[in-house]
Amino acid sequence: VKEIDGKKCEPIEEMTVDCPQEYSGTVIELATKRKGTLTNMETNGDRTRLEFTIPSRGIIGLRSNMLTATAGEAIMTHRLKGFEPWTGEIEMRVNGSIISGETGTAYAYSIDKLQDRGRFFISPMEQVYEGQVIGEHTRQNDITVNVTKAKQLTNMRASGSAKKPRSPRPRYSRSKRPSNTSRRTNTWKSLRTPCACARSC
Repeated sequence: VKEIDGKKCEPIEEMTVDCPQEYSGTVIELATKRKGTLTNMETNGDRTRLEFTIPSRGIIGLRSNMLTATAGEAIMTHRLKGFEPWTGEIEMRVNGSIISGETGTAYAYSIDKLQDRGRFFISPMEQVYEGQVIGEHTRQNDITVNVTKAKQLTNMRASGSAKKPRSPRPRYSRSKRPSNTSRRTNTWKSLRTPCACARSC
């Protein structure tokens, strides 16, 4: 930034962006937010060539945003044009807001599903209202989400289905009883109370 004829001036660049036609509106929005001015627009097939004049300070960090917004399809070039009067402050907003779209109770199920959208300021079971800022978006734009949606309990299992099955102990018949048990038969009989029945127990 320097003064020319007593006026505050800054470097201005000519920027050209080649992108798919479907993303041309997004590219224009990104450039104009940084004090860029569209000077020419040409469409060739499914691609669009956009030309801007933009302050050099407005180009800082713009390339990565262009690539993100156009799924990596944008081709951006720029060169110094000269010095022109100061265009004003540029709002360098890095992150947008996550806004609640419903009024109710915030559930952990919904918050967990939206973790990739940004960082939340609220906790599960907290009351929210429509239009409330409840988090910080990972991108520059604001988004509206529903954190009041609870998990649908549609696939309920039977009450006993989750119990661990029990394996009964093996039982032996008299003919198949292990041989080592016969050695203790006389000892067991001597310790037991005599049975009143006629058969041997």
